[in-house]
Amino acid sequence: MIQTYSTTIRRKEMDAVLTCMVDEKIGPGELNGRLIQEVKEFLGCDGAVALRSPALALKYALKALDLQAGAKIMLSALAPYWQYQTIQELGFEPLVLDVTEVNALPSIENISEGVKAGGQLLILHETEGILPDFAAIQNLGIPFIEDISQSAGASVAELDENGIESEKRRLAGSFGVFTILGLEERDVITAGGGAILYASGRRDWIVLKKYVDLAPVTDLLPDINSALAWVQIKEYNRNENTRKELFSLYQHACMIGKNKTFSREMENGSTMCSFPLILAGSFKDVKQYAAKKDIEIRLAFENSIVANEEAVSDTCIKAKSLYLRCIHVPLYPRLTKSESAKIVKVLGTLP
Repeated sequence: MIQTYSTTIRRKEMDAVLTCMVDEKIGPGELNGRLIQEVKEFLGCDGAVALRSPALALKYALKALDLQAGAKIMLSALAPYWQYQTIQELGFEPLVLDVTEVNALPSIENISEGVKAGGQLLILHETEGILPDFAAIQNLGIPFIEDISQSAGASVAELDENGIESEKRRLAGSFGVFTILGLEERDVITAGGGAILYASGRRDWIVLKKYVDLAPVTDLLPDINSALAWVQIKEYNRNENTRKELFSLYQHACMIGKNKTFSREMENGSTMCSFPLILAGSFKDVKQYAAKKDIEIRLAFENSIVANEEAVSDTCIKAKSLYLRCIHVPLYPRLTKSESAKIVKVLGTLP
């Protein structure tokens, strides 16, 4: 059976982790610092900290923003459920926004309505590696935190003084006040768990640094995880190029069918963290059909807010529809040619 998800761990990653174990330095230390330096070079940020979970990263970001207790924080209905839980645990009120079926992201209209309803902050989860219209969001004048766990490495063209796209590009993660890069098992870059929290600008980093400097050692990412993440970042281009090749093959195979995928910029404007497919028919039928071909498929948003909060399902109709109809097809660099060929064949014949 070809599994839906599989972390790409090669010899380099194994060697880095093994060296860490042989040196008996597995707690937060030198490799944590080396990872931070690699992150700063990869993402062009001013300062960063490596923590043990994305929830901790969100906690520190919200501390630095110093919001009032009970403040309303806007979230996508398709964002991971841990965001909703963390916001509630910290005494804030989650304000869940519906999405568009075009790109699985909240529209500017959705966000504007959220602001009118009292939303003071937006957590922008860049779902499926797809980037939003940052300029339009910035024009709303509200602060936002980016979550680039699925979109790391993607970029958008910068606009010149006349509002025309230039050849220069700006990376995802450089628009928000703070940015979270999850390092969980299914994220684009993994450490087997953890997250990077960073600020692109020096002014925002100075504010954030006051809080992370006081972080207990138990909040910091251990060296054994940092070693894995460090190599994963260095191998990012290699892995992403492989994912892009597979994505193009899959997309072409689906063109003759009735199922569709999201709209995205195919070159550098999105990250191919997965292959989401919006079904025209029954998930159960498609799952059974694929299983007969030894291919596992799963609901793309099984761990999202809309999948876990019934009240949200009643107000976020489009997100609920995508939760029920959007699947993930296996897409990762470790797939063999024969496995990817089998997947392409099945995609072209799905019911």
